[in-house]
Formats: sequence, structure tokens, C-alpha cells
Amino acid sequence: MTPYSNLPERNFWSPAVGKRQAIAIDALWVPKWPVTPQTKVVTFGSCFAQHFSKALVKRGYAWTNTEPGPPGLGAEGITKFNYDVFSARTGNIYTANILRQWCDWAAGTSVPPTEVWESKGRFYDPFRPAIEPDGFESHEELQESRALAIEAFGEAIRKAEVVVFTLGLTETYPNIAKALRQALTIMHAMNPKLRVLLTVSPVPLTATATDAHVLVATTYSKSVLRAVAGDVAANKWLIDYFPSYEIIVAPPYGGQFFADNKRSVMPAGVDHVMTQFFAGQEAKFGPP
Repeated sequence: MTPYSNLPERNFWSPAVGKRQAIAIDALWVPKWPVTPQTKVVTFGSCFAQHFSKALVKRGYAWTNTEPGPPGLGAEGITKFNYDVFSARTGNIYTANILRQWCDWAAGTSVPPTEVWESKGRFYDPFRPAIEPDGFESHEELQESRALAIEAFGEAIRKAEVVVFTLGLTETYPNIAKALRQALTIMHAMNPKLRVLLTVSPVPLTATATDAHVLVATTYSKSVLRAVAGDVAANKWLIDYFPSYEIIVAPPYGGQFFADNKRSVMPAGVDHVMTQFFAGQEAKFGPP
């Protein structure tokens, strides 16, 4: 008799992983709470969070967008001006510190800095540099757009039942853990019943400013983010972790979900991640 004697098959490498085709590995996630087609879900974070929202919409789930593209802008304009990417027009929120900033601004506990970038007579928001690809016409237009995004972000948090946040770039472990917990505290003050699903982006770093090789720096970055997400979600019913990172990068998958640049996640990888998400939901709570 050992501590492992009565554990299920998914706890053992050989039957759960070693003797299976990679694509057949299942039961990777046991969710804490249900996400149904009626659940109001908002998404923020790094670029991989975009895939999550698109998958929800594709399956008819209630992805909530509090800052949609203006009527008449058209599909091409909506894409060009970065609408309908996240649940508000925040752009990528790569770090826990930036998430905390957005939460502070939305809750009214701090005021955004007045810093603006100017180039060739156009104005750029340093907190959302890609939102207007050609820049804003004036400082005032930029500030108005930022205020609308902050308002929409706050509305999204207050309306949501579930927020999905994908952790991307890193600072240091204590810094990330502290900032993420602070952000979650602010969000729960705004919406006490809000449930939070944390994920980690599987996309490698584009570059590193450290002395390490970019591959080594990527491994460190992802390890830190994964550790923080696990710590923050542990033993907290309102906070869960979904292993999108592991589903893409774990050794059994052999990098098959990455494009030739070994960085971009291909649609087949995104589909497999979301298949695991919905399979975990159905296994725990039954069909939607």
C-alpha cells in the first residue's frame, strides 16, 4: 500500500501520457466552476487571450465586449483600429503590473499619467501603443479615447461573471505575485462574485534584454508566470488555472502546434487548447 495506490489513471505518467498519442492525452483540467453558454465572460491579457474569446464566440458563448467597434466602421476598420480584440479596447495587457494599473484606473483609486508619445505630429498612447496605428490627431483625442477604454474596462469587470486573464511577459516573481494579487483584490472589490480564470501564454519571447539566450530567457519567464498563476489560484474557489501553456509546449506534443518560426501558435493548437477547455467543463458539469 502506497500513497499512490488509490489514485486515478490521470495521476500516472505511463497510462496518462507515455502510452498515448499526444493528441489523445485528456483530462488535463478539472475546473472549479462551470462556464456555460450563458456565462458572461470577458477576456484580457497577452495576445493568446484573443484566441480564447474567438473560440467562445465561435461556439455561441456569451463573450462580453463593452467597447465594440463603432457602427459603420466595417470589418476591415474594426481590425485596423483594434476593436473587438479584448473585452475593452485596452490593447495587450502583458504584465501583472499593467493589469493592476488598469484596475486602479477603473476603480478610481489612481489617475493615469499624462504622458503622451508624439511623432511627426501624431500622438500615441504609451499604455496602448498599437490601438491607433497612425496615431491620434491630438492630445485631447488620445485622452478621450483612453478614458473611454478605462470606463469600458471597469464596466467589463463589473458586468462579468468570469474574467479570463492570460499572463504574458514577466518582471520578477515577488513583483508579479504581489501585483496580480493586488489586481484581483481590486477586481473583487468592484465585483465580489467575479470568478477569474488564469492562463499563461505559450508564445515565446520575441526578444530578451537580459544577458541570457532568448530560449533560456523564455524558459525562465514562462516558469515564473506558471508558478505565480499556480500559487495565486491554489486553494481559492473564485480563482482557477487553465493549462493552455502546458497543452501547447509540453514535451509529448513535440512542438507540433507551433508554426515554422517555432513561436506562432497555429490554429490547430488553438483548437486543441479549446477542445480541452470544453471537454474539461463537460466532464465535470455535463453538457452545456
